[in-house]
Amino acid sequence: MREKTRPLPRILFAAPCSGSGKTVVTCGVLELLRRRNLTCISFKCGPDYIDPMFHRYVLGVPGYNLDGFFLPPSEVVRLFEETTRQADIAVLEGAMGYYDGVAGITTQASAWETADLTDSPVILVVDGKKSSLSLLALVKGFLEYEKDSHIKGVILNRTSPMMAQRLGPLLEDLGVRFLGAVPQCEEADWESRHLGLTLPGEQRRLREKVKALADRLEPCLDLEGILELAGTAPPVVRRKFPDPCRASSAGKANTGQTRESGAKTIRRIAVARDEAFCFYYEENLNLLRSLGWELSFFSPLHDQHLPCPGLAAIVLGGGYPEMYARELSENHAMLEAVRTAYGQGVKILAECGGFLYLHETLEGADGRSYPMAGILGAAGYRTEKLSRFGYVSLYDGQGNQVARGHEFHYWDSTLPGTDLKAVKPLTTRQWNCMYVTPRLIAGFPHLYYGFNPGWIGEFLENTVTEDCTE
Repeated sequence: MREKTRPLPRILFAAPCSGSGKTVVTCGVLELLRRRNLTCISFKCGPDYIDPMFHRYVLGVPGYNLDGFFLPPSEVVRLFEETTRQADIAVLEGAMGYYDGVAGITTQASAWETADLTDSPVILVVDGKKSSLSLLALVKGFLEYEKDSHIKGVILNRTSPMMAQRLGPLLEDLGVRFLGAVPQCEEADWESRHLGLTLPGEQRRLREKVKALADRLEPCLDLEGILELAGTAPPVVRRKFPDPCRASSAGKANTGQTRESGAKTIRRIAVARDEAFCFYYEENLNLLRSLGWELSFFSPLHDQHLPCPGLAAIVLGGGYPEMYARELSENHAMLEAVRTAYGQGVKILAECGGFLYLHETLEGADGRSYPMAGILGAAGYRTEKLSRFGYVSLYDGQGNQVARGHEFHYWDSTLPGTDLKAVKPLTTRQWNCMYVTPRLIAGFPHLYYGFNPGWIGEFLENTVTEDCTE
């Protein structure tokens, strides 16, 4: 149902392939928009956690993921519309190559699909190192591959000012705007591992890097042209959608309104968030809030206790526990607190790194094995290669698809679980994985709760906090 339309300038930065520099360009532009005091909302196309963390560091507000594998098209549009209602401008960042989607042979969940669903103008960030005139053939191919490519502008990366001056008019002859060139420079050379760190010292260094990057990009890019292009996006149509949470059994779950005394019961979940556990979809956290849960963040690295003695559940997200295995192991008080809470009936949702934290032992990045929580009698170990990568659909023993997620890990487990079957889309590859019990959902897949909120809601049912009231 249409309510009304509203203007929303927006732009999507995409690239022919990974490593072209779209994250650096996106973050530099976000900082330049922040300096103009524009209220900006950022998005990442696809399942990546790291780039939205970068966006968050720059803007100081959460970034979101728009993913056509996790959600049907109508829900992707709904998420985009709802999260941009207070924004002056939206900036989207593509994933991998512009047309690369599910299984590598479709455009589903690609940056192009997101541009098409959100009707966003696209700026193609092209790596100009080791090429010159051939870049025009590349851009021409991207313009013509789909009937409506949505590509309206081009930025050249790692390209000298002299070559940019020569190529710019030729690019514009193809019918796109040439919006500048970024020379090869130290300010734009970001190491990918740097992005996941959240120590105060690292945050200061990242802030310095962002500032230096924006200073470097400002004279190189046509920011006014980028804003003009963003302003050509059609108005967003505000619609009324049915709420999938309310339609599911999760929406009917215990909402902790009152007890006989009339006091409001706080349904509280402890969420691990620090240097070791930092991979979260903001949409997952918002879904938990929409189901009536209060999130209390804590650090398995630095805290000695869980945030509230009356917790109903604990969420242990992915991240880098292997980088901090010794410190996590030496925090005996927190390990005991997690073990005790689980033994007393507190439920646990654990993904990838959080799953490894529940193991008996974990091999650290230094090659040594360290004791962990011991809730699962398994050992986490390094494989020296990417164990599994990409989207998965998860099925229970009755053949019901209960969740969708994404895997990306170099560590494996001696006992990865057998309660669900992971199936790679559009292939025959499948394997058993995960632990699913009345008190535990744990495994390597990073789950996207919004695909089936009822499954998560049902798991959390009847976990009313008795000791936290207001």
